[in-house]
Amino acid sequence: MNLSELTFDREGLAAAIACEDPAFEAELCEEAYRVKLANVGKEVYLRGLIEISNICVKDCLYCGIRKDIHCQRYELSEDEVLASARLAAQRRFGSVVIQGGERTDPAFVRKITRLLKAIKEIEPAEDGDRPLGITLSLGEQPREVYEEWFDAGAHRYLLRIESSNPDLYHKIHPEDQLHSYDRRIRALYDLKAIGYQAGTGAMIGLPFQTAGDMADDLLFYKEFDAPMVGMGPYNPHPDTPLTLSGIGYPSAERRFALGLKMIALLRLLMPDINIASATALEVMDPLGRERGILSGANVIMPNITPEEQMVKYNLYDRKTIRSDINTLLSQITIGYGKWGDSKHCSAQHHT
Repeated sequence: MNLSELTFDREGLAAAIACEDPAFEAELCEEAYRVKLANVGKEVYLRGLIEISNICVKDCLYCGIRKDIHCQRYELSEDEVLASARLAAQRRFGSVVIQGGERTDPAFVRKITRLLKAIKEIEPAEDGDRPLGITLSLGEQPREVYEEWFDAGAHRYLLRIESSNPDLYHKIHPEDQLHSYDRRIRALYDLKAIGYQAGTGAMIGLPFQTAGDMADDLLFYKEFDAPMVGMGPYNPHPDTPLTLSGIGYPSAERRFALGLKMIALLRLLMPDINIASATALEVMDPLGRERGILSGANVIMPNITPEEQMVKYNLYDRKTIRSDINTLLSQITIGYGKWGDSKHCSAQHHT
């Protein structure tokens, strides 16, 4: 296959995803990087990642912090979260992401509300002209909770669907109301209606997953009109039901290549959105996030969780994730002190 044959319907995207020709994959990523430069510029935006807690009410079959897995649980104190946010401001990151296991208990909801208000009071970097931007990734919540957090200062929310195929979704989640595909989709549309920049994403290279499924994921992002997407290769955790089932999935090398290819295809499909270079890429390759940028991504999320807790947030069997940005390639220009909102959105917040 060559780039001139690529079409952006389901059949064309699936053919591109299934093609394992290294020359085509390299050409695709190079073209996606050119499209990135033309549409969102050379800058890469930083989101300091704060993993607030690995306590979760969900039991997703692939996840290393699922409710029924044995692991050391933790929850950052408000002081620890604020110290991490101040570190982000000092490093001129511009934005933070608060990510954690899914919880809806009132004490946790109120804690997030307090933190959002407090983070907005942190002094920005010297060249910053406003408070830190805040993205939340805290799963499904009642609409009134999303509204409360939006009013408290969050303006971006990442809620990954993990698969746009309802049948595949049900194969990797327990079959109960707590793990409902329809509820997940409804939450995404609630976020958009409230006014969030509502992002989503899926895993790449899952058991049972076909090239057609991954093509459908890309088309779902387009249909939803997502201003930002965070997706990455499936990295199995050894103690989860999905891994222990023995069901096959692509090799690590193939999943990594698919991760880069999906970034590239999405950049060509949606030229002006924000696309994250996921930490899952870095687990598979020491320069994974840099290679993601050179394939069309424009957001990276250095982990600024306190190190003694960071090691407990094992969604998958991950190695230490770098919090520094000193090894980023020379082609990459960091957008220090900027929120880096998606150009795809109407300009509600300017950088």
